Amino acid sequence: MATKKELTKDERVTKEERRLKKNYKELQADKKAVVDGLTRRAAFMRITLENMENDLDENGFVEMFSQSEKTEPYERERPVARLYNTMNKNYQSIIKQLSDLLPKEPPKDDNDGFDDFVNSRD
Repeated sequence: MATKKELTKDERVTKEERRLKKNYKELQADKKAVVDGLTRRAAFMRITLENMENDLDENGFVEMFSQSEKTEPYERERPVARLYNTMNKNYQSIIKQLSDLLPKEPPKDDNDGFDDFVNSRD
């Protein structure tokens, strides 16, 4: 049984970028230029966030810290936790921008014929 090859970060970013761009292949050319930049950033952020999540799962959100050997250590937020929260917020913002660029779907016709049936009985 062959083991699955671990992808590099760049390979994972490229794969995620392709996945995102599939949704935007029908866009007008002027919007595609915006989408290209946003999808690249979003793909990079998502993969970076996944890496940070793995680190946070292994090492936690807080750590013991001391300014010097003479002071009592105290619990503080790990820098990666703060970076994760900031990047996640920015990632969500980019995904919202990308979603807003998608063509709006027309509302579905919920007419199942019941109202016509009831009204025809008058």
